[in-house]
Parts: sequence; structure tokens; C-alpha cells
Amino acid sequence: MSEDGDRENERGRVVFIGGTASPVLKGLLKQRKVSRRLKTISIQGFPYDAVRVFIRFLYSSCNEEKEMEEFVVALLVLSHLYAVSPLKQECQQKLEDGLLTTENVVDIFQLALLCDASRLSLICHRMILKNFKAVSVTEGWKVMKQSHPTLERELLDSAIEEDNSRKERIRKINERKIYLLLYDAMEALVHIYRDGCQTIGPCHKDLKENKDPCKYIACKGLELLVRHFAGCKLRVPGGCIHCKRMWQLLELHSRLCADSHVCKVPLCRNFKERIRKQSKKDEIRWKMLVKKILRTKKIAGAPFLTSADVSSLW
Repeated sequence: MSEDGDRENERGRVVFIGGTASPVLKGLLKQRKVSRRLKTISIQGFPYDAVRVFIRFLYSSCNEEKEMEEFVVALLVLSHLYAVSPLKQECQQKLEDGLLTTENVVDIFQLALLCDASRLSLICHRMILKNFKAVSVTEGWKVMKQSHPTLERELLDSAIEEDNSRKERIRKINERKIYLLLYDAMEALVHIYRDGCQTIGPCHKDLKENKDPCKYIACKGLELLVRHFAGCKLRVPGGCIHCKRMWQLLELHSRLCADSHVCKVPLCRNFKERIRKQSKKDEIRWKMLVKKILRTKKIAGAPFLTSADVSSLW
């Protein structure tokens, strides 16, 4: 390896003599052998020190950590141009392991696309979407907007799609929480009217004996709602928001209840009769709710109900 002149230009023109681990360079050397020309190859367009590190890797398959970090971008391009796979993989790994920032990720993303570095381009793409607000005001983004407007449009579309997906995930998580709360409320409702809980329950139960903490999370709130429902003067549906909620819980219970004849929950049989007279639209809406509640509870991984509950709530 010899330097052409005394580094008279910043491109660092370097001449490489001899064999190489690069199939591209090997092919170039063979061409020169056939034409009986001096077996030298000039590598231009890169910093001199970056080419020096590249040549050293061809001979020794190793590089210093500091130099790799300093010239990782140039080395990635060189390793791609001259098909040096081990070096290319090492450069990608260096970038993936901490050299990517919001400032350089757009440039590295474009470079990864040009160098067929699919894993690196995917990581850059994810980083851009995750930090879109910060990345979209960088100098790299502004340059890309001018030079590659199509790529900018694709990234904008991806960002919009990612944001919509995130909102949809949040919506489903919140929806799932509501269905789990409704299921817990159904269990607590059966528990209160069948077993009694501390200060509320069937008249034939001695509630003073039950001092243990209730295992049903929804029991305390439901207890307050039941007490209000029992004493409210506007108990008709639509007359009181709390009573309306109680009516809805009682109807939901009746749709989950397997046997209203033995069920201890009030109005269970009445709601069963009322269901037959409901419109098709209301029937479909309630069936969808019941299906989603049961499916959500199953996905949550917890047991549906104890064997003692099956007779009254399914």
C-alpha cells in the first residue's frame, strides 16, 4: 500500500498491491494480469485513513475499536462496494449497537438502503418512527426532503400508519380493561346475592361471621351501587344514572346466567323473559358484548368461574 503524493488531496488516493480477501478486488487484479498492466488498484473518494483501515482489515480481519467507530460509515460503503461481508456485518453491528442517533439516523437509513443492509435499514426505520418529531427537524431530514422526496413521502406515510396503529392498540387495551371490569362485576354480583359479603347479602346469611377481606375486586363499588338501587326513588330506567347502570348490570347478568330458576340475583328471570321481546338490533348488540366479555376473560388467562359459580353464571 502506498500513498499517491503527500496527501495532496482529501480523497486520499491509495494504491493496493497484491492479493486480497475481496472477490471484487481479486477480479480487478485478474483483469490487470491478463492485460499485463501493473497490478495496482486505486481506491478514491474516501478519507485516506478510512481506506487504510479497510486495507488492514483485508489482511488481518480485525480493526481497532476507535478507528471502527470513527470511520464506520465509510467502511460500510467500502465493504459493500468491494463485497467484504465480514467487515460489512461488523459495521452494521457497530451502528446498531449505539452509534445511531436522531441526528444521523436519516443518513444511515438512506445509506443502508443503498448498501442492501436490510437489518440496519429496518432498525433505522423503526427508530425514525419512534422518534419522528425529533428526527423530522434534523438537517438530515431536510436534505432528504430535497434530494429524495419520494422516500420522505414513504416515511411520512409509515409514520401516519404507525400512529394510527398505536391509537388502535391503546383503544383495544382500554376496551379490554372495560370487558374485564364487567366480568369482575358479574362475578361480584353473584357473590353478593348468593353468599353475601361482609355487610350486604341474603337475609338468611349471618354476615357478622364473614370478616375476611373479599376476594372480588368489584365487590366494594358494586355494594354501594346495590345499596343505592335498593333505596333510590327514581329506580325506573332512565330516571337515575346510577340505577340505569344497575339495570344494565342486571340485564348483562341475565344474558350470562345459565339457569335463572336457581339464580339468586334479583330480576334474572324477568330479564330472561324481556330478552325475547327485544328488537333484533338490541339483541345483536347484547350478544356481541357478551361474546367480547367472555373472549377477553379467556385471553387474560384467568379461570372463568369456579365450579360453584357455574350454576348461576356462565
